[in-house]
Amino acid sequence: MTDALRQSFIAPDWPAPLNVCAIQTTRMGGVSLAPFNSLNVGDHVNDNALHVAQNRQLLAPYVPTEPVWMNQVHGIRVLDAAKSSCIESADAAFTNQNNVVCVAMTADCLPVLICDQQGTTVAAVHAGWRSLCNGVLEATVKAISKKPDQLMAWLGPAIGPDAFEVGAEVREQFIEKDAEAISAFKVHGERYLGDLYTIAKQRLNQIGVTQVYGGGLCTYKDTSKFFSYRRDGLTGRMATLIWLK
Repeated sequence: MTDALRQSFIAPDWPAPLNVCAIQTTRMGGVSLAPFNSLNVGDHVNDNALHVAQNRQLLAPYVPTEPVWMNQVHGIRVLDAAKSSCIESADAAFTNQNNVVCVAMTADCLPVLICDQQGTTVAAVHAGWRSLCNGVLEATVKAISKKPDQLMAWLGPAIGPDAFEVGAEVREQFIEKDAEAISAFKVHGERYLGDLYTIAKQRLNQIGVTQVYGGGLCTYKDTSKFFSYRRDGLTGRMATLIWLK
């Protein structure tokens, strides 16, 4: 189980400092049964609670401490993981202390990892479309650094631009916040297809974070590797974890 689990992880492809550690889990390597099969770490999706606990325990050999799990509410609150307890309501967590593990859970929403070039601060962000639209990335950057040009970001697996179908009202919300967002939507019948990766890059670039990596893994299309709420409805959650060593 351990070797299979290790092989199922995705290593973020970014030039982070050596003391910045990060793991992206997939749906593979756990104990949950269908439709949560198998490495579901979400305790809010009606999976067997014991299975979820076992899945989280399976991650223990790969992280220095228990991750600070958030109650994600599609908002823009950012918490200091070193000063927070698990299950606080927030959609981003940061730390500047060693061995404190920040984590975001997703199944189509965009997970974003952020660190500075000096390896002194890291953050994990749950950027669902609502929180992304309302400024969770901007709030996170503001919370962790006065020098955004010293930061880098990695965009993890999310619903891709050929699968994220939305109505005109969602498109308009993004454009109202940022006119550049118009380029992230294309007509799809009477609706639109949205590109969360492009929007995240636009938002980060505008506040000075120009080193942005990742952004090519679609949760909706890859049935074997990723959970997808849009595709399956009742499903599990992946974890995107980051910490300093």
